[in-house]
Amino acid sequence: MVVLKESERRLVPVKLDSYKPLREVVFEALREAIIKGVLKPGERLMEIQLAEELGVSRTPVREAFRKLELEGFVVMVPRKGAYVAGISLKDIAAVFEVRAALEGLAAGLAAERITEEELEELERILVQMAEIIEKGDLSGFVESDTRFHDVLYQTSRNQRLIQILSTLRDEIQRFRSVSLAYPGRMKEALEEHRKIVEAIAARDEDLAKKVAIEHIENAETSLLNSVRGRLESGGEIPGEA
Repeated sequence: MVVLKESERRLVPVKLDSYKPLREVVFEALREAIIKGVLKPGERLMEIQLAEELGVSRTPVREAFRKLELEGFVVMVPRKGAYVAGISLKDIAAVFEVRAALEGLAAGLAAERITEEELEELERILVQMAEIIEKGDLSGFVESDTRFHDVLYQTSRNQRLIQILSTLRDEIQRFRSVSLAYPGRMKEALEEHRKIVEAIAARDEDLAKKVAIEHIENAETSLLNSVRGRLESGGEIPGEA
């Protein structure tokens, strides 16, 4: 077995005292690593190395690969092995088209239904985002960005809308890290969030919807720029459509 130095590890050993089957725990750990961008699109997944990082045998890792392939997170290439599935331009267009419509609806409803306490929570998140940008902490910003949108969804008071957005969560989260990593995007996203909060605070449903849609469209543009930059630099992503 390959012996890794601590500095070479990216994943932490899984907790073996979980009530879940080991293969499920390993699957969730790898899926989270893909969503957060720890394991990047197009990256080859080395079974032995991942098993050591997670502190398990190769069998649950191999089983996790199969389930990740079924969910579209991993591509199995004959005679080459497993790779993190690429982010295709077609997938990006489809997800963001739906997301723009849904987030616009959520913001419009929020302008009508948000409470003062929830408005204060959004404003606190904006302050946190500004502090995180000063530190240059991409991971922290992704977490705050996720929290901002989760609160926004809840303020719509529409449970069906919240459920639909929740089904998109994993795909949105995976795109979020790549988009926000684009140079200057975190500052732009913060200002776009401010506009959304200002429109909601003014109880302007039409404006809230408009700026929310623009925010998603700008996020898509940043993501496309990141993906195109990777491809222009010579990177080929298995599973690209």
